[in-house]
Amino acid sequence: MLYHLFEYLQGKGLDFPGIGLMHYLSFRAMLAAVISILIAFFAGRKIISLLQKKQIGETIRDLGLEGQMQKKGTPTMGGVIIILSLLGSVLLVCRLDSIYTLLLVFTTLWCGGIGFADDYIKVFRHNKEGMSEKGKLILQFILGLAIALTICISPEIHSDNLITTIPFVKAHEFDYSWLSPFRGQLGVYCSWGLYVVMIIIVVLACSNGTNLTDGMDGLASGTSAIVGIAIGIMAYLSGDALDASYLNIMHIPGAGEVAIFMAAFAGALVGFLWYNTYPAQVFMGDTGSLTIGGIIGVSAILVRKELLLPLLCGVFFVESLSVLIQRYWFKYTRKRYGEGRRVFLMAPLHHHYQKKGIPEPRIVTRFWIISILLAVGTLALLKIR
Repeated sequence: MLYHLFEYLQGKGLDFPGIGLMHYLSFRAMLAAVISILIAFFAGRKIISLLQKKQIGETIRDLGLEGQMQKKGTPTMGGVIIILSLLGSVLLVCRLDSIYTLLLVFTTLWCGGIGFADDYIKVFRHNKEGMSEKGKLILQFILGLAIALTICISPEIHSDNLITTIPFVKAHEFDYSWLSPFRGQLGVYCSWGLYVVMIIIVVLACSNGTNLTDGMDGLASGTSAIVGIAIGIMAYLSGDALDASYLNIMHIPGAGEVAIFMAAFAGALVGFLWYNTYPAQVFMGDTGSLTIGGIIGVSAILVRKELLLPLLCGVFFVESLSVLIQRYWFKYTRKRYGEGRRVFLMAPLHHHYQKKGIPEPRIVTRFWIISILLAVGTLALLKIR
């Protein structure tokens, strides 16, 4: 909104100091981060008070974890703070005529709606399971399909090819058409089909991976802020022709708006972290975790960095993997030996360490450090070939 306002004023011949700053991506990114932090900080206090007044508290299942029952009654659905501060900043600073902004706003609202419905069922209908797993997967599938189809038909998203970014190879490029067993027009259709499937998988994996990681105070919000900053940096570099040429990576015109959105995203998470660090005053709930994961997945897709996510989101990846390993090993051993056995003391992985007696703040901090190392490593790969 501010970008369009300043552009309008310049078009009318009005020129005053600072009016041209809105044309600089770096300035708008910093402004977006500051605005979202401030909105989260000031609005967060009122929203937490409202949640407490409405007695919208977390219901805790006794899993035998240290300090677990002390969290009972802590306000949940705090993801509303993240969404409001993010969208407030985006509406003020981002270009609202950009397809990148529109897709990320749509993702925020769609995933936020899924998470809100899930939390609503848990809190107000007293159903601890919330929305069915199948229902959430179907809605996430629809989001992935919508994003994929938009990318396929939109000329603004550099959709004339199927090239994405991978490390260790010349120009860091991988073409999805290489996976097609067919040639000619049939090969083109097959290549696009594979790309659509990949987009859907990324959206599903990121959204649910973040949801599984949200089990300790500040774990999902802090880790996601680090990931968001890394994606924002990659979007900024890809959106600038000179930087992309220097790093020999794909230049994506207009991707700078993703960098600004991710700056607002990281700012919103940092502002939320003020109230979410141990001991948490509020939990994000599925309203926050599903939204965060969806944004991470879609933003990586838009800047053609989706194949870097297993490294960049290594914490989410390992957390999800620990759940899958635990679940399938338990089922396999129960079927074979008549008694289910476990690989971890408890899954997701952060609960395994908690069961070993490591204090929660120490686990969270160490996961943050690992996430920082993974983010730096991912950025460093842009120069390795």
